[in-house]
Amino acid sequence: MKKSIRKCIVSVMTILITASSGLLSSSFGRTVFAEVTSNPVISKNCPVYSQTGMSSYANDEHYFSFWNSSGADYLAYDLSEVPEDQRQKVIAVWYNATGAFDSTVVNGGSNGLPSDYTIEVNSADGGTYPEDNWKVVETVKGNTLHSRQHVVDMNDYNWIRINITGNDGKTGGNTSINMDIHNVSDGISDSWIFYGDSITACGMMNCYGTGFAEFVNKLDNKYFPIQENGGIGGITSTHGAENIDRWLEAFPGKYVSVAYGTNDAWGNPSNTEKYYKNTAYMVEKIIEAGKIPVIPKIPYATETAVGDNVPSYNAMVEKIYENYPEVIKGPDFETLFRENPDLLSSDGVHPNDNGYATMRELWASTMYETVYLADSGNKVVDGDVNADGKFTVADLVIMQKWLLGNSTLTDWKAGDLNKDGVIDVFDLCMMRKQYAK
Repeated sequence: MKKSIRKCIVSVMTILITASSGLLSSSFGRTVFAEVTSNPVISKNCPVYSQTGMSSYANDEHYFSFWNSSGADYLAYDLSEVPEDQRQKVIAVWYNATGAFDSTVVNGGSNGLPSDYTIEVNSADGGTYPEDNWKVVETVKGNTLHSRQHVVDMNDYNWIRINITGNDGKTGGNTSINMDIHNVSDGISDSWIFYGDSITACGMMNCYGTGFAEFVNKLDNKYFPIQENGGIGGITSTHGAENIDRWLEAFPGKYVSVAYGTNDAWGNPSNTEKYYKNTAYMVEKIIEAGKIPVIPKIPYATETAVGDNVPSYNAMVEKIYENYPEVIKGPDFETLFRENPDLLSSDGVHPNDNGYATMRELWASTMYETVYLADSGNKVVDGDVNADGKFTVADLVIMQKWLLGNSTLTDWKAGDLNKDGVIDVFDLCMMRKQYAK
């Protein structure tokens, strides 16, 4: 054994020795390889129960309709008719239509947002709502975000519910949400969040019925992404950098879009270095979290206070692409709106309705070509365990976290570098050696 390999193994084992024996045994066990799979919705139009309100609005085919309720209430889904192998592990994701992702930033407000609640499961047979024996699997207090994802082990359980005790930070408020349950039994490989300013806040809500997830589904009905809108009107990349750590803690998914820049550029031609520094900081935090950053180009604007500065700011986006190869290139919104200014509203900055729909469609088509086709299994890149089409330091982070039992490998085949049918520290050592070349 080469000295460098031995040194690598010793280093990894030093990390692993702090883990429990249960984690060690599960980490070093043999793994059945599987192709990258989607995370489809399994709860559409399933039997749904609540104390008040039109509970079926929460999981119908329309995201512009919502389950509305007053005071303490629950929203419970009977998933007993869903095949068990499609609900071993799920993500429960709820969406509220409040415009700002986080009501604590820039004096935002909330409307019908669950602030105190539990996620619970029940093993009762389907068909009749069970009043008793609910098991709490996650508790949330003081939530200020307008959407959340919760990873839930549903093995041996038929029911799942959100049990709400507080709304908008008070007792006795109103609730207004949609809620989907996605199958993530084979890993969380199709979950997205889009952080940004008002252009993101107005454009990336799935409740409009023409969301990113629905456009992806139209391109390939195998997929229906989990998608959260992290947009907040009026903020800059500085706000994003100040809050990214806290936001990422609440996001269990894989892809993280960072789309600031319009407000940074507005009347500030000399602010490019600060914008770059903030964006680079967010990219690094996303990578450290074992997730994949996605950066689109800043949109062109006919309002000269923005539009004249956009090229120099997008030069910083190009610099991000160059310095951080882990970043997936998002849509080129500068070119889109420069060539189609009719898609902008009268202020010359924000898109009009057609412009927002075009943005969402371009998001879907760009990511389908860049991400989903790369995830199709047609090509396996050694070490590319997050299946983004290239081997980078993000894969090293994910592999190390997986060995500790704290992450998910999207592409198992890519993780078995020595082709022995087992993913272990030897593969991590080979990944580190390959990355160093």
